[in-house]
Amino acid sequence: MRNGLFLAPALIAMLGIVDPVGSHASDTDPTKIVAELDTQYQEAVKKNDAATMDRILADDFVLVTGRGKTYTKADLLKEARAGKVAYEHQEETSQTVRVWGDTAVVTALLWVKGAEDGKTFDYKLWFSDTYVRTPAG
Repeated sequence: MRNGLFLAPALIAMLGIVDPVGSHASDTDPTKIVAELDTQYQEAVKKNDAATMDRILADDFVLVTGRGKTYTKADLLKEARAGKVAYEHQEETSQTVRVWGDTAVVTALLWVKGAEDGKTFDYKLWFSDTYVRTPAG
């Protein structure tokens, strides 16, 4: 399976806000913290860094692609650990973060470029990720 997280024209994901270990957010502004956390997540996907993805994704994470396919946290971690996708680009632009209480939504344009099983891909898509602050972080 090519990284299902980025195959659809749009996606909605539920992520848990955790303590942003290694975060470059210099203050307690939730907008900046969530923006940095989402950037960290995209970088983790690019590097197939399952440990960072595991730290950021909520245990009950669900990804729904624009085509209606769903993926769990376990699905994405398994794919990252397999390392079958080599990313050249996995970067956000036009990132906007909106915060309402303990919920935040990140919307951004994502550029994805790389190869899987010798087949190259290069595309851009808009996505929205939903973050929720929980008692655990």
